[in-house]
Amino acid sequence: MHKADQYFPRKAAELVKEALDDTRVVVVNGPRQAGKSTLAEMVLKSRPNGVARFLDNPGTRAAASADPLGFLEHDGLMLIDEVQRVPDLWLAIKHLVDRDSRPGRFLLTGSARLLALKSLPDSLPGRSETIELWPLSQGEIDGGPDGFVSAAFRQGSRLRAAGLGLTKRDYLARARRGGYPEAIRRESDRRRERFFADYVSDMILRDVQQVADIDRTSDMRRLISLLADQTCGLLNMSRLASALAVTPPTVKSWVQILETIYLIRIVPAWSANLTARAVSTPKVIFPDSGLAGHLAAGAAADVSAGRLIENLVLGELGRQLTWTDFSARLYHYRDRDQYEVDAVLEDNAGMVVGVEVKAAASVSGADFRGLRLLGRRLGERFRAGFVLYCGDESLSFGDGLAALPISALWTTEP
Repeated sequence: MHKADQYFPRKAAELVKEALDDTRVVVVNGPRQAGKSTLAEMVLKSRPNGVARFLDNPGTRAAASADPLGFLEHDGLMLIDEVQRVPDLWLAIKHLVDRDSRPGRFLLTGSARLLALKSLPDSLPGRSETIELWPLSQGEIDGGPDGFVSAAFRQGSRLRAAGLGLTKRDYLARARRGGYPEAIRRESDRRRERFFADYVSDMILRDVQQVADIDRTSDMRRLISLLADQTCGLLNMSRLASALAVTPPTVKSWVQILETIYLIRIVPAWSANLTARAVSTPKVIFPDSGLAGHLAAGAAADVSAGRLIENLVLGELGRQLTWTDFSARLYHYRDRDQYEVDAVLEDNAGMVVGVEVKAAASVSGADFRGLRLLGRRLGERFRAGFVLYCGDESLSFGDGLAALPISALWTTEP
């Protein structure tokens, strides 16, 4: 198979098929160019009498706007790509599925968080399920199991992983490559840079305008660059506002827009009321570390490398949370005494796994400082704490703590 035609099997495919078996409307949501349309078409081929409608086609979009109910007439599964482009379809779909409760009626894709769009007239509670599709994980690229999160909660600090012999340079190369299928198919860094540059321009000109009426596109572009420079750092609205010469509420609204269109991801702070000294400020990452690397190319080399590798790790954790067979959420922890943990995963039972990222080939007890604090304060709720680093050995540090190669994220079986 030519590289340009390469298809990467997606973990989300089975989730979509399962949802269609018992749910009337299934929505595949996620960043532009993450592979939503390709995934949806692959699922559609597995269903009898399926039909696809692509709303980036002007004629198709005009027909949907002119006669929404007529446009939706079909007995089998109907795929509607980029459904947010015709908001009137939303009410028409609701009307039809309220009168015919058969599962698997509609498969919708969108490149914005649909329920956050003011143009949509109503939601579909009890009638729909949303599955988020992010850029490719490292396991989807390499054919790995991507089971670290599940294994961490089940095995705790007993988890071990064989190294792949990857160095910091290798991890940084993966981070800069990112996970957009089109970027991965391009053979050179120069060609990937061209993809990322066009991607950002397209997002600003199309997706931002779709969500909100923003005429200061140059300020939005500058904001995106500022956020990339501080990827994996605390989200300081006042500092951003000062740099852009606008008010903090304006910056806040712009940041919300960028999150709505999946250009950035906000990682909330975690405290669980353990200490009043915990910082409540969220931090910002990019769903794709390659895009972050492109945008932050002017940052200091060492800072950029460490943050990009952390962005890679947090992105992988976030992706795995979409397909684990239990519910858990991603946070970060930092307090006023300078204790911090890069990623805090908490499941619905209140059990916690902490992850610290170290962009170096060695690890020491000092690297577990924040994880030890969480362990002391959480007691039995602390399932395990891991330092993921650029070395190759799996090492126990006692008290529910271990160091693993970063590659354990995608080589570990669930």
